[in-house]
Amino acid sequence: MPRLALYALVVCLLATTAAVVAFVRGEIWLGAVWVLLAGLSSNMTWYYQRRAKAAGRAGTGSGAS
Repeated sequence: MPRLALYALVVCLLATTAAVVAFVRGEIWLGAVWVLLAGLSSNMTWYYQRRAKAAGRAGTGSGAS
């Protein structure tokens, strides 16, 4: 897994955890912000993983720069 995809995955997991904690505490707006951040980082993980896979098929290396 490319480094950027791994970092984005870690951010996604942390944001998801923070969202759950915020919702349990009753902080709806803060929880919604964390959910949005988790969605964004999830999309970034998917993008970097797919970009590295395409670069590997093209023979240009890992694609991480």
